Amino acid sequence: MKGLKKQRRIQVILVASVALALSTALIGYAMRDGINFFRAPSQIVAEPPEPTEVFRIGGLVEEGSIVRGQGETVRFSVTDGGASIPVTFTGVLPDLFNENEGMVGTGSYVDGVFRATEILARHDETYMPAEVVDALKEQGVYKEPGET
Repeated sequence: MKGLKKQRRIQVILVASVALALSTALIGYAMRDGINFFRAPSQIVAEPPEPTEVFRIGGLVEEGSIVRGQGETVRFSVTDGGASIPVTFTGVLPDLFNENEGMVGTGSYVDGVFRATEILARHDETYMPAEVVDALKEQGVYKEPGET
């Protein structure tokens, strides 16, 4: 009787372990396209990603770089003070999107141009995404809110 209980307990532990490993693998597989890594313009210039890789870019919208094209297409450059990356976006930009302001875009880097599928801008006058602040501080360009 004791041997049977011990054998049953081992079987339950093995089945639970296999189920846990399988569910972890399935979750990882399902999330593989949903994970977007953040890169600053300097990192993109140093190590250009593959054209099929979707990632996030962040920095400041370069002054004088916003060019509105036909329809909803907008071209501009994003900089972290060390490098500048041209960006194209087709769609409606956030209301607070402006030159010399922080932004984060999701998309891919194809033929030297970041093709954004989504653009996020700060949500108030003082906020800037932590990744953008870190990238700007690394380049020595970051200014505290309220500084000129």
